[in-house]
Order: sequence, then C-alpha cells, then structure tokens
Amino acid sequence: MWKMSAGTACVVGNKYLKTDVLPTTAYIMLGKRCRNNCRFCSQSRDSSARTDMLSRVTWPEVPAQEAAEVIGRAFRDGRLKRACLQVVKGSESWQASVDALAALTRESAVPVCVSSAIETVEQAQVLVDQGADRICIALDAATAELYKEVKGGNFEKRRELLYQCAAELPGRVSTHLIAGLGETEEEIITAIADCLDKGIGVGLFAFTPVRGTAWADKEPPDIGQYRRIQIAHFLLKKGLSRGDFTYQDGTLIAISLPDKELGLLLADGKAFETSGCPDCNRPYYNERPGGIMYNYPRALTHIETKQAMMQSGLCQGEGSFDITGNENRQEPAS
Repeated sequence: MWKMSAGTACVVGNKYLKTDVLPTTAYIMLGKRCRNNCRFCSQSRDSSARTDMLSRVTWPEVPAQEAAEVIGRAFRDGRLKRACLQVVKGSESWQASVDALAALTRESAVPVCVSSAIETVEQAQVLVDQGADRICIALDAATAELYKEVKGGNFEKRRELLYQCAAELPGRVSTHLIAGLGETEEEIITAIADCLDKGIGVGLFAFTPVRGTAWADKEPPDIGQYRRIQIAHFLLKKGLSRGDFTYQDGTLIAISLPDKELGLLLADGKAFETSGCPDCNRPYYNERPGGIMYNYPRALTHIETKQAMMQSGLCQGEGSFDITGNENRQEPAS
C-alpha cells in the first residue's frame, strides 16, 4: 500500500477535500515509523503521532498500482505536474523506492523526485538511471550541532554525500532545510548559499509543531525571521552573493541593494512562494488554513506581497511600499 497526501487524493478523485488550493505535485509516502528519531517528525521512531500523519498532512492509504494509475492519468490530464516519493527509512525502504519509481514511470512520463534514505552515490545514480528526475537528500538542520540534537547521526557525512551526488548528477539533486529549529538566520542562509553554490536545489520549510512528537510544544519560527530567510534564498538564486548580506548577532539586518531595487525584485511575490522542486507547492504543509502563511502555495496577491515584504523588516524607506500598495515616498527634511 502507498499513502497519498490528502490533497493528492483529492486531485486524483479519491477523496473530497474542501480547500482553496490543490497540490500540483503528487505526494506519496512509503513505509511507516522511521528508524530515525527526528524530534520534529510524526513518523520518527519514538513519536506517538498518528501513523497517517506527516507534518500537518493526513495520508490515506491506496493500493500501489491504483495510485500509480490515477497519478499517471492526472499527469496526462494536466492536473498534476510532478510526483514526489517520500520514503520512510526502514529495512525495505530502498526496494520500496525502486519499486514505486518503476510503477510511476510505467504509467506516464511524470517527473519523479525521490526523497529517500540514500546511502551512496551509486544508489542515487541507479534511481536516476531508472527514471528519477531528481534525488533529495534532506539535511533539515543547518548546522552540525543542530543536526546531532534534532536528528542524530553525522552531519558532515550526510552533507558530503549530498555534495558528492550533486557533483555526479548535476542539476538533479535537492535538499530540505527547516527554519526554526534553533539556528540563526546567518547559519541557515549560509547553508542555503553553500548548497546553491554546488548546484543543489533547496526546499525551505518552516518548523511545524506536531502533536505526539518530541517537539510538539516548541514554537514555530517568527514570521519576520522566516521572511528574511525567504528573501535571502530568493536573492541568492537571482545571483546575489553571501557578501551582500549584513548580520547583527546572527540576524539579517541589511541587503546591499537600494530599497527601490529590492522592492522591484520582490514585487512579484515569488520569494514567498513554496520553494523546492519545480511545480512543488505543498499546500498547507506548514500552515493552518486562515493562519500565518509561511510558504504560499500559489501566486500572491498584490496586498499579500507587500505585507510579506513589510513583515521582513528589510523593505523600508524610500522606494518601499506599504501593504496597501502605495509607495512610501519620504518627505524631504525641513
């Protein structure tokens, strides 16, 4: 049996879901109760959370062949643009990854990203050779100290595998980083820059407390903090360098661009949309409907864009905009 996210099940017609945004990627989870013990994860070894949960999302079970068929049909109809295999680490996770990839690629040409407990560059190569569009090796934590605290294991070893895969499979490798685990803005922006320098795509997540996990009572990140990280991530992809950012006690306080130029770069709202693989929008993975939108799963309205810019605290002064969309022109000093 496979598990589809509730949104995916709705897109393919297996479930009714009242929502304003549906996923453009089919999200599939394989396995249950991971061998790892990540403190934020509902699937971790010691978690008491429901086994049909990952982050805030429920994942109904569907027979594997049926799931592959309906996803293939939805891709051909244009309702889905990508599939993502999220494989829980266990004794059968490698074979499950290979089998699920084969099932999806038999049914259609849907691009597939495999996020699995890959241990070697050779395994990554096998998945690409068998049809995977991208491979994801999730770091989650931005520093070695946090990695050890939150996930256990060896950060340097995992990061080196990520880097090696990126070198061998250029343009085909991604990672995940979670903001709000305890890192500074400087630390996570540096980690993002390190990955982008090596051609690694970064999916940025906001820490989400989930009932039944070790960190169920931990607070999610401040929205201003998250907006600054999103802006830095976006600008690094646009060609700015890490030297263009100024920090104070680990907090991003300035960017070496005039306010007006920064405002123009951010005006389309793309900086605040979900990041990661192409066509991955992850609706409400980190959010409650009606709550704070960390990652917008759709294009932002003009007002939402201006509000996000203002939340960052970086887009102030001449050439910036208030949330009504009116330019804030400073009056000359008297």
